[in-house]
Amino acid sequence: MKFLKRTLKEKLDNIIKRGKSVLLLGPRQTGKTTLISQYSADLEITLLFSKIRRQYEADPDQLIREVKALNHQNGKPPLVIIDEVQKVPSLMDGVQYLIDKKLGQFILTGSSARKLKHGKHVNLLPGRLIQLRLDPLTIHELGQPLPKVEDFILYGSLPSIRLERNRSIREEELESYVGLYLEDEVRSEALVRDIGAFENFLRLAAIESGNIVNFDKISQDVGVARTTISSYYQILEDCLIAERVEPFTNSLTRKKLVKSPKYLFFDLGLRRLAAQEQPTLPQNYLGSLFEQFIGLELIRWSRLQENKISLHFWRDTRGPEVDWLLKWKDCLLPIEVKWTDSPSPRDAKHLTLFLRDYPQAKKGFVVCRVSNPQVLGEGVKAISWRDLYQELDSSIGGLSGGE
Repeated sequence: MKFLKRTLKEKLDNIIKRGKSVLLLGPRQTGKTTLISQYSADLEITLLFSKIRRQYEADPDQLIREVKALNHQNGKPPLVIIDEVQKVPSLMDGVQYLIDKKLGQFILTGSSARKLKHGKHVNLLPGRLIQLRLDPLTIHELGQPLPKVEDFILYGSLPSIRLERNRSIREEELESYVGLYLEDEVRSEALVRDIGAFENFLRLAAIESGNIVNFDKISQDVGVARTTISSYYQILEDCLIAERVEPFTNSLTRKKLVKSPKYLFFDLGLRRLAAQEQPTLPQNYLGSLFEQFIGLELIRWSRLQENKISLHFWRDTRGPEVDWLLKWKDCLLPIEVKWTDSPSPRDAKHLTLFLRDYPQAKKGFVVCRVSNPQVLGEGVKAISWRDLYQELDSSIGGLSGGE
């Protein structure tokens, strides 16, 4: 099988060289195990195997004894890899002890943060572990020539799906993913009392992906309390299935900015199968899904940057809105997404308005299917989705205000 180079590896390499330990989080099948297999560990523990998992559940201190038995080489502590650490969260106390005593360096992976965040007596080791996130493949990692954007919208960006050309097999694997998530992450962990209600919620949440969330409406449709819907969304976040995007609400002049968040399913192929939609979508769906596709790429790009960059959206209830907004410190980069290959200045009107209202935003992009870049107005350029990373990388100086 073709091996795909992951951009995150360079950052992971640098952290390991500095002697730091890492908690690598990422949804299932994003390539965490493949990535860590490129490191030579002195001890490797895979908690997916029930026999091994039961050993450490019964005796978490076994880890301490095993690491103490390893030899230091060239004055460096041994490298220990623990795959799917959320399966036995009680190991985190031993990891802390071993890091503090400089007896071990760790690469921990997890496909769910729920037990690590909410479990009793769980220690996330603040200041000791550097947290990284491995997402599905970016368009930059796939390289040229890229598939048509419709292929990403229908099948997503999970490595195994992108490497599989047979569409029937793609469909089977995505359907299996949804079933596996419900069984392993929800039913077996007893995260919800009513699995049927949660399955209905999951379908509706997938359909509503990318929209401003209306907890009351979903509550009525599913037939459970509003607080239950809120807790269901928290499960999706903690299990790394959904991305929460907060609105940008800072304004001196606009008093009616939307304050409710959006949720994006982390992969569009998974979203489609969870929504129980066929691999042929109506034309009027494509604009919304294209917007979600760009939003996910912006999230993935932001996580790979050295500086903290967050993704938001901006909407005035009276009409004006900007699909996506990158924020770094006091700098802003507004981005509109249009399902068109022939953009016009009308497509830039909300960006122009935003640039006027927010002087810290120096320019904006209309991301579309255009063949070549076009200037649509002062400070506004239409770009192809294929050139998104190149344009973002060249704009980082503008985001930073020249720092």
